[in-house]
Amino acid sequence: MQWFTPFTIPDSPFPISHQSKILSLGSCFAQTIGQKMIDAKFDCLVNPFGTVFHPMILGDLLDHAIFQDELEEDGIVERDGVFFYLGTHSDLYAFSKGELAQKHQTQLTAVKDYLEKGTHLILTFGTSWIYKTEGFGRVANCHKLPQKLFRKKLVPLEEMVSHLSHVLGNISRINPELKIILTVSPVRHIKDGIRENQLSKSLLRVLCHELENRLSNLTYFPAYEILIDELRDYRFYKKDLIHPSVEAENYIWEKWRNSNFTEETRHKTEQIRKINQELTHRPLNPKSESHRKFLLSLLQKLERLNSEFDFSKEIESTSLQLSNL
Repeated sequence: MQWFTPFTIPDSPFPISHQSKILSLGSCFAQTIGQKMIDAKFDCLVNPFGTVFHPMILGDLLDHAIFQDELEEDGIVERDGVFFYLGTHSDLYAFSKGELAQKHQTQLTAVKDYLEKGTHLILTFGTSWIYKTEGFGRVANCHKLPQKLFRKKLVPLEEMVSHLSHVLGNISRINPELKIILTVSPVRHIKDGIRENQLSKSLLRVLCHELENRLSNLTYFPAYEILIDELRDYRFYKKDLIHPSVEAENYIWEKWRNSNFTEETRHKTEQIRKINQELTHRPLNPKSESHRKFLLSLLQKLERLNSEFDFSKEIESTSLQLSNL
């Protein structure tokens, strides 16, 4: 008996290897997949502005990075002695306007470097609903300010397509070799309402389709469809019934790995996964001879892989454990 409906994901036309330089921006999936690639020793910059849910906010941030725009004064807000920027997530905060501007500029510079020298840009769209203020315009995060300051809007498809086409076109002119992978986040935005969330996700999926038709350097990965159509059960969500469970994240990661990585890269990531698993090993008796042999074996594996990947911190930690036995 078949309990779920699997579907085939074709190999990506823009495969990723350990020589790739990757920028991952957007919703929670961008964070999850980006962190897994960092753990697998890829060169990957993940959400330097924090989690960002709306496609047009992502477009704004990419545009600001290209042109190295300064913070807009109207977008700086203060709460309990902490300064935030309406154009980024609350992860980017400071205790003075000057410090906030400096942090923001540092992140813009880092993003520009990845746009100019990178091989892949991953954008994950979370919602079509956006919040705006009278003075600043569209915002990335409300930073727990009074709701009366913001106006909520469902952005029409045509507006999102136009904005993203323009921004991604600018990026392609800067770096014609950069490949773009779009995904729709499987995280449910049920605070908007169930019907409203479905409407929002539908617009995002069509947005990806329209952009894929317009841009030859762009492709789509079906993270949303894997969870909604293939897994399709609340057991694959965390207790909040909003975010994918660890099992679902790992399942989607395997699909991502098989679709986007070269065969050689898949083999190397599997080697690194096993090493990372050994690094988390907790012995029954840390002073035992068997644990000493385990650490020696682990150190040899790390030193072999270190010629290709940076395992210097892991080697230092393992060597220290050995010296303390």
